[in-house]
Amino acid sequence: MVTAEVVECRACPRLVEWREQVAVEKRAAFADQEYWGRPVPGLGDPAAGLLVVGLAPAAHGGNRTGRVFTGDRSGDWVFRALHRAGYANQPTSEHRDDGLTLSGAYVAAAVRCAPPANRPTPAERDACLPWLAREWSLLTDVRVVVALGAFAYQVVAGLAGLRPRPRFGHGVEATLDDGRTVVCSYHPSQQNTFTGKLTEEMFDAVFSRARELAPPPGAGQPDAPSSASSSPPA
Repeated sequence: MVTAEVVECRACPRLVEWREQVAVEKRAAFADQEYWGRPVPGLGDPAAGLLVVGLAPAAHGGNRTGRVFTGDRSGDWVFRALHRAGYANQPTSEHRDDGLTLSGAYVAAAVRCAPPANRPTPAERDACLPWLAREWSLLTDVRVVVALGAFAYQVVAGLAGLRPRPRFGHGVEATLDDGRTVVCSYHPSQQNTFTGKLTEEMFDAVFSRARELAPPPGAGQPDAPSSASSSPPA
């Protein structure tokens, strides 16, 4: 099972040391919480038509909660947008047992451990690539991939063998040989959202486009409860 193997990975010494150090030297606001401190697996519907790929877990977000894009401000943007587009049953993602369910969508990161300064090395990126490749092969219903940031786009394009590769930009689209579409978005990091480089309207436009290409189950009823599992693919 991909999830079990991801969680046990210790392939990158620098990342292992950092993620475990952060889990001990906690942020003061979370001092009473037990940090996950391990690689963070993907999350979502095994029958997803939409795959969202980010950079890596945040040191005090996914590395704390154990769930991708959960417990940090970038994740707040991601799950609000997924909820508005009809892929999530709620707009918030705070911890692993908060009731979040994704329907028609799967969320993963290019690198599964929190990297120092949010900057994985090329070797760490390449060491982590097989996890995304495994998920890619198992998520056979995916029709659109949203790449959050240039790093994720580079990984997705390399994995898919995209040639020629359009230059990264917000809203840029590329069609893969298998018919899947990659849609690029600026990453919802505070550096982008606080400066206005990325607005919620811009972010929603990306997920509206994803919805056109791969509508979630029950499209047109974004607030309806979802019955689909949010378990990662086996």
